[in-house]
Amino acid sequence: MRITYRRANNKDYWTKRWDDIPADAPMENLGVYPLKYAQMTVKNKEGKILEAGCGAGRVLRYYHDRGYDILGFDFIDVAIKKLKEIDPTLQAEVGDITRLRFADHSFRYILAFGLYHNLEHGLDKAIGETHRVLEKGGLVCASFRADNVQTKLTDWLTERKAKKNGNENKTRAFHKMNLTRSEYEQLFIRAGFAIEFIGPVENMPILYKFAVFRSSEHKQFNENKARAEGYRLSWFGQLLQNMLMRFFPDQFCNIYVLIAKKL
Repeated sequence: MRITYRRANNKDYWTKRWDDIPADAPMENLGVYPLKYAQMTVKNKEGKILEAGCGAGRVLRYYHDRGYDILGFDFIDVAIKKLKEIDPTLQAEVGDITRLRFADHSFRYILAFGLYHNLEHGLDKAIGETHRVLEKGGLVCASFRADNVQTKLTDWLTERKAKKNGNENKTRAFHKMNLTRSEYEQLFIRAGFAIEFIGPVENMPILYKFAVFRSSEHKQFNENKARAEGYRLSWFGQLLQNMLMRFFPDQFCNIYVLIAKKL
């Protein structure tokens, strides 16, 4: 396990991030993270879905607009406020993954993309709560930051930018946890889950951080566009990324995605 520290604490970071962009449009691209993996998990409309850490709402709105029974929560109130303003029919609320208000066995599916690694304390408790509110046989799909070359490079680039901007002397605070594949898998096994899938995933490729490797439509960075379409590279950037993921997938993914069943 490796901890990343930044110049703003985790909650302040996400408050500013969600405050700086509009609520998401429903996600469009079924072939990329996270919607690709949500589709692997949610089998039909019959089960109730909880999206834990719904953020700006791209997955929540996708399923809501298609008539699924989905409820989303996030610990950043500005994110929920923006979602309710853009669509008052959304089931969206402020919540805490370590203290869920729901009764046991309330959901058939739980989607938790980019949530658990934001917890400085209470990670086992959060996954225990996830297990508690799932039906027996229910599925959770969750992603977690990988402890590898890609995330170390990202942290190094962030530190370099902070020094360039004269912020190197600011107090550093917890930002996120980074886990190996084995560490991530064991968290869920201990909580009473059976792992059905776990794999390395390129949410935002390291090459996307450099405009020269982005697709022509993404040269000017727009976070909402990238979140809806996926972080698209040029043909050359994608070729390089494909080679990295083919030969070094556990080092050049930035997240692991896991699908697990409650026993």
